Amino acid sequence: MSDLELKDIAITRDGRTILRGLNASFLAGQLTAVIGPNGAGKSTLLSVAAGLLTPDSGAVTLGGRPLTAIGRQGLARRRAYLPQNPRVDWPISVERVIALGLTPQLPVFGGLTLDLRERVDQALAEHDLLGLRDQAADTLSGGELSRTMLARATVADPEILIVDEPTAGLDPRHAIEAVRALRRHADAGKTVVMAIHELDLAARVADQVLAIRMGEVLASGPRETVLNEETLTQLFDTPTRVVQDRDGLTIRFQG
Repeated sequence: MSDLELKDIAITRDGRTILRGLNASFLAGQLTAVIGPNGAGKSTLLSVAAGLLTPDSGAVTLGGRPLTAIGRQGLARRRAYLPQNPRVDWPISVERVIALGLTPQLPVFGGLTLDLRERVDQALAEHDLLGLRDQAADTLSGGELSRTMLARATVADPEILIVDEPTAGLDPRHAIEAVRALRRHADAGKTVVMAIHELDLAARVADQVLAIRMGEVLASGPRETVLNEETLTQLFDTPTRVVQDRDGLTIRFQG
């Protein structure tokens, strides 16, 4: 079981409450989009869910087991996390950066096995990076680096995939391809959690939507029940229009 549960999560930093009594369920085989305005607590929530930040109170469980009982090494084998605005400061190739996502699975001695090399090749192809295979990662554009880091996060085919703004800096084509790749991981039975500002993309691929505002859950449930005009207007404090057509939901802010 790869269901990820957060119960009564609270975090305060420098006298400021970032998350307060937050409850969330991220289910295996589903893609959950986490939405909300800047400063709502989305990135903090994802860090807690990934086991990288310990809350002041509350509990996080994976398959019914506390993350602390799974341990860092065990969690690293099962979970991949892509932070917001990732960086690469070394002149290593795109291929090598992606291969770093396989670190928990590497053999004690020797290089990549044939199976692991094939995974790297597949990730390069899936994220339109074959032509950049040998380029130094510190020379990439912002969008190219975003695709490289998403490839690194997905190359090991983790049970749990937690990504923070995976479409930031991407052109429309690559943004669509990125969320479709995440959709495929969910369809393969993985637990996928994605913080995202592009609501039209969330409406295309998400099963569930978690809307948070000022560190609290404003709404949670199937995308059709959360991505509505009333909820989005309240969430972003601006008039919102939601149109349903044969292509899905179209969301427009009317401030």
